[in-house]
Amino acid sequence: MSDEELAKDLGLLSAMTIGIGTMIGAGIFVLPGVAARAAGPVVVVSFVVGGVIAMVNALSISELGTAMPKAGGGYYFVNRALGPLFGSIAGLGDWMGLAFASAFYSIGFGQYLATLLPVPGAFILTDIQVGALIAGAAFVLVNYVGAKETGGIQTIIVSALLLILTLFAIQGWLSFDFATLAGDGGLAPMGYGAILPGTALVFVSFLGYAKIATVAEELKNPGRNLPIAIIGSVALVTVLYAILVSIMLGVVPWPDLSQSAPLTQATRAAFPGGWSGIAVTVVTAGALLATASSANASILASARINFAMGRDRIVTDWLNEIHPQFATPYRSILVTGGLIIAFIVALGQNLEILSKAASVLHLVVYALMNAALIVFRETDDPDYDPDFTVPLYPITPIVGMVLSLGLLAFVGTRELALSAVFVVGSVVWYFAYARNHTTSEGLLSGYIRGRSDELPPPVVDAAESVAPNGSGESEPPSTVMVALSNPRTEQALVTVASALAAAKDARVLATHVIQVPDQTSLAAAAERREQIASESETLLEDARGHAESFGVPVETRTILSHQGVSEVFDAAREHEVDAVIMGYGGARLGGGRAEGALAGNPPCDVLVLNERQFDPSKVLLPTAGGYSSDLSAEVARALRDRLDSEVAVLYVADSDEGTSQGRSFVGQWADEHGLDDAELLVETGDVEEAIERAAADRTLVLIGATEEGLLSRVVRGSLSLSVLEDLDTSVLLTERPKARSLRERFFGR
Repeated sequence: MSDEELAKDLGLLSAMTIGIGTMIGAGIFVLPGVAARAAGPVVVVSFVVGGVIAMVNALSISELGTAMPKAGGGYYFVNRALGPLFGSIAGLGDWMGLAFASAFYSIGFGQYLATLLPVPGAFILTDIQVGALIAGAAFVLVNYVGAKETGGIQTIIVSALLLILTLFAIQGWLSFDFATLAGDGGLAPMGYGAILPGTALVFVSFLGYAKIATVAEELKNPGRNLPIAIIGSVALVTVLYAILVSIMLGVVPWPDLSQSAPLTQATRAAFPGGWSGIAVTVVTAGALLATASSANASILASARINFAMGRDRIVTDWLNEIHPQFATPYRSILVTGGLIIAFIVALGQNLEILSKAASVLHLVVYALMNAALIVFRETDDPDYDPDFTVPLYPITPIVGMVLSLGLLAFVGTRELALSAVFVVGSVVWYFAYARNHTTSEGLLSGYIRGRSDELPPPVVDAAESVAPNGSGESEPPSTVMVALSNPRTEQALVTVASALAAAKDARVLATHVIQVPDQTSLAAAAERREQIASESETLLEDARGHAESFGVPVETRTILSHQGVSEVFDAAREHEVDAVIMGYGGARLGGGRAEGALAGNPPCDVLVLNERQFDPSKVLLPTAGGYSSDLSAEVARALRDRLDSEVAVLYVADSDEGTSQGRSFVGQWADEHGLDDAELLVETGDVEEAIERAAADRTLVLIGATEEGLLSRVVRGSLSLSVLEDLDTSVLLTERPKARSLRERFFGR
């Protein structure tokens, strides 16, 4: 059975609502009463301080997320930079922290549900715990069926929630009384020293922004959308907290504010007469939406952290299984759901333990993520290329570490000890299991071990002692990816891919992207899953057998998605492939124009085959020395060496006077590109007509994609596409990515 992958189905709005929905649920509906009782009216400042700490960390997380949008978020960054020991701490800590948070949000849901409906208790469980179990089970199910459906529900919930809170803020401001806010003891009856303990209590309200990074692998255009979603959600929610908590404390005196349903109480006090009952019902319904959305978003994020750890063999790879219908890591979601239910049952009668345990574990992870950013920068990792960079480096990540770890001093001893148990347990798990299974070595360890002569021996010994047992293995081979969709063209595409992979000493990754029309939901398409799976498996098994005949390693993957060629390129980025080979579909290629796909900014070398009775025995390579013709030469050498193809190199001169100069050029070009045994041809006249004449007795034409600008392509058309479409011979169009300025994109070189 071929492997399957997560499709990129989350947009900017869905990503922002994952963050906003998580934060609003805890900050407004659950904690204000408890926090006000601990700090007094100055708790408003506690929320703002929490927002400042979150914003500093959000800047670092945005840089990390745009550099490497991977499922798992903080875990992935820490594991990649600091190594699998710290990756185990970050992954298991973040996973458990999110499970605690999900249980906390579910308890909040149960609190408000109990004020709206009579919910019976069961056995040793209170009515609140029963309501929490209902919420937890429902949102585990929602996440089980897929991220796109989750994002859609989250958007609806958050939109309704913001409307309800806006109405409360307007009416609450009309009823606001500063004397009520200040009370008899002033703004800080317990002293301003209560601000930071209050921040430690309410920091669970700010966990949502980092959840966006955990679904970055499923996010469309993460380079743009990720920092906007993370930073924007923190800024919006911090302002919202300050306004709404101030209004609540200006409507109900802080000693009297409810610890179970504070916003319901404030609404009853703010709305006059007959409107009070209606408003309370609406706000209670909003509280249910808010706490449910928080639990929903946390379950989504925690399951994908577990998925990422399974992929890296920090935990068992059994968790890696992708659901054939919903394309989600369903086993990971079910395991996470089981933990959440256990926490609700065991700790559901003590909300403070759940909230503080979640905060402490996340603060440790945030500190490690800031350290990871510094390691990425200082080790000059060539794969680290963020679209967003933190301001004032290295001050920003250092401040993020100090603030995150410093806040731990104001968390209770009991919660700190509970979290320490999980950290120690993570270290034990690493040495007992993960170290013997994972093969990835962090950049920091590699940096230290590579400079053993320069660094103190204890530092080098420490790096050696925690290195994974498989860290000395060689780097994985490079990858040539072939995108398949049609059994008729499968053999031709795999032949080219296998020849190129053999020449590169690379592997072949055969990928089948099953494209579903936008008008058809993934759930509806999944009704044909058995037929789809059968067709896909047959196609990929044929590809596997054909590639193995070349003696190259082969992997296969199937992706169910609404996207076409863009999903192919997303998969190419994910697997860091060297080249993608795909078939040509006429005027349109995988849902987008071929010209746009190839003349834009592909992530790697791209080859597009327009196959007409594919026969690579006699290859024609027209060239004028363009950038992509280097790739054409590389392919020609692979076909010559692996398939005994006869290669001819063609140059088209402007006129008869340029023939001699053309012969000199084409001879030198062929020698420089390892094609000194090729037949050399020089034609004159119209380029397209000359290529057509030379191709008359050839079986395959290799031609580099155009470097013409957009305007010239619009006015005159593209030579490469004309050749691709008009010749009777099979044509392989090659495109090698190269940075171009805006002027070059419009007007050419």
